[in-house]
Amino acid sequence: MSSRHRRKGFQHERELVRKLWKLGFAVIRAPASGSKVKRSVYPDVTAIYKGNILVFEVKVRNKPQTVYVERRQVEKLMEFSRRASAKAFIAIKFIGHSDWRFIPIDKLEETSGGNFKITPDAFNGGLTLSDLLKLVGHGGLTRFVR
Repeated sequence: MSSRHRRKGFQHERELVRKLWKLGFAVIRAPASGSKVKRSVYPDVTAIYKGNILVFEVKVRNKPQTVYVERRQVEKLMEFSRRASAKAFIAIKFIGHSDWRFIPIDKLEETSGGNFKITPDAFNGGLTLSDLLKLVGHGGLTRFVR
């Protein structure tokens, strides 16, 4: 992945962090997110709301298409999720085409090669930010959005 593409990915990860923060979550982005750190076992983004922990592997694409996720990335996300008692998701954004969608890792479709994929249809059926708020028992959007 070129440094230009990595910067674009970082930009969108930071956008997600800002959105979650504005909605009342405590949020952190992993410092090595997007780099080739192979041994790290932490998610791209972690969000906490009143003891509810959500962890995300973030994927950004320029157009609606099937998104592939390496098995190792999913395994690392699952391990972190298990240790933190967190709910794990693949967060996906198609630039200029949609807002964020969140696919629970237990809804990922396995490929014949042992990796995972999220089709555009699965993306469309994914959770929205509003759905995440309901999941953590959030009181509503209006008190945070200005």
